[in-house]
Amino acid sequence: MTGVRRVALVVLAVNGAFVGLWALAAPRSFYDDFPGAGRVWVAVDGPYNQHLVRDVGALNLALAFVAAFALVTGSVLVAQAAGGAALIYGIPHLLYHATHLSPFDTTDAVGVIVGLALAVVAGVVAVLPASVDDTPPPEPGPPPHR
Repeated sequence: MTGVRRVALVVLAVNGAFVGLWALAAPRSFYDDFPGAGRVWVAVDGPYNQHLVRDVGALNLALAFVAAFALVTGSVLVAQAAGGAALIYGIPHLLYHATHLSPFDTTDAVGVIVGLALAVVAGVVAVLPASVDDTPPPEPGPPPHR
């Protein structure tokens, strides 16, 4: 597996784990405080719904698991599945926020779009077809006869 694909999977795994653990373990805090550092990105977009926030957390943890599994196993096929899943989730999420930026000041609007676009780019890299660099080395065999 190429280093670029591995970096994309790390981005997907870390992002999914961060969002997922926070939303699942502390849904009210996630709603009120995400992404942290005094910024608020979730509460500005509708009323609190614990069920929905926990579902978002579980979804993100599931995406993180698949990306981490691809990293651990080195499987390009699993990496492509992780990338495809990230795109199925990430593209509509990015499009929604790109068309609903009015609750955010400029700094937050840029942060939202850059953060979501980063996950989409990582998904694209992860889902790309296998290259020569992605193929595992051949198994060692007996030495050639002379």
